[in-house]
Amino acid sequence: MLPTSSASLQVGFYGCKCPKAEEIVRKVVYKAVAKTPGLGAGLTRLFFHDCFVRGCDASVLLDPTPANPNTEKTSPPNNPSLHGFDVIDEAKTALEHHCPGVVSCADIIAFAARDAAKFLGGITYAIPSGRHDGRVSIAAEALQNLPPPFFNLTQLITSFASKGLSVDDLVTLSGAHSIGESRCSSLSLQDPSIEPSFIAFLRSKCPSTASRTVVVDQDIVTPNKLDNQYYKNVIAHKVLFSSDVALLASPQTATLVEGFARHQGAWKKKFGAAMVKMGNIGVLIGNQGEVRKTCRVAN
Repeated sequence: MLPTSSASLQVGFYGCKCPKAEEIVRKVVYKAVAKTPGLGAGLTRLFFHDCFVRGCDASVLLDPTPANPNTEKTSPPNNPSLHGFDVIDEAKTALEHHCPGVVSCADIIAFAARDAAKFLGGITYAIPSGRHDGRVSIAAEALQNLPPPFFNLTQLITSFASKGLSVDDLVTLSGAHSIGESRCSSLSLQDPSIEPSFIAFLRSKCPSTASRTVVVDQDIVTPNKLDNQYYKNVIAHKVLFSSDVALLASPQTATLVEGFARHQGAWKKKFGAAMVKMGNIGVLIGNQGEVRKTCRVAN
């Protein structure tokens, strides 16, 4: 299990060395998401995909090199569906101009996901910072650590537990499927537990001739709002993935789904707390890792 450690992270970590750090990231994120709301979902997913592989160390940002042609970025769970890299690059460039060599790429990802949640869902939470960036990125580890859309509930619980996250965290963080899009190739179109009429709708959007670039909204009701509509969709069995409807497979998770569907405020509060908890997974601190000069390349 990757350890979770918040002892070394702190809210306002850059208060002295780069007091405008979080404001700089927020401005970049708001500008990007206002123009393309889907980028907000991409930034939230980027945070998840980073933290579940080697911890929250920005390893997902590293580009392939001749010495390492297979980084996380090239792995099937990330390529070609993961988005938001350019937003992180823009924020890093602005920060390097303002306070060079201070703010890690791992913290930029964490800030960007927080800011996207505020912009798209009015969800506010303080995210501790002080993470360092890793130097290693291995494509196979993304496949080994990121839960695929066909996982059943037992597999999902095991995956999250291996990162120190609870069943409550699993159901709470699944609400991120309220925003964003998914490629047709990832949909669970053969799952009998998904509403048949919804399967028919998805197949109309994703004919067998559809290319890998064809996408559908993860939430067709409020696609650009990070809200509790996802849980209503789960209850109606109108979801894209087997891993979504799997949340109804136990009394504990079904009760959580039903509660979040009724009480949006309670879910939003828990979502912020779960994002903070996820942001503590396997962090590099002190003499560990580095602060990259550019997010795509190790120093």
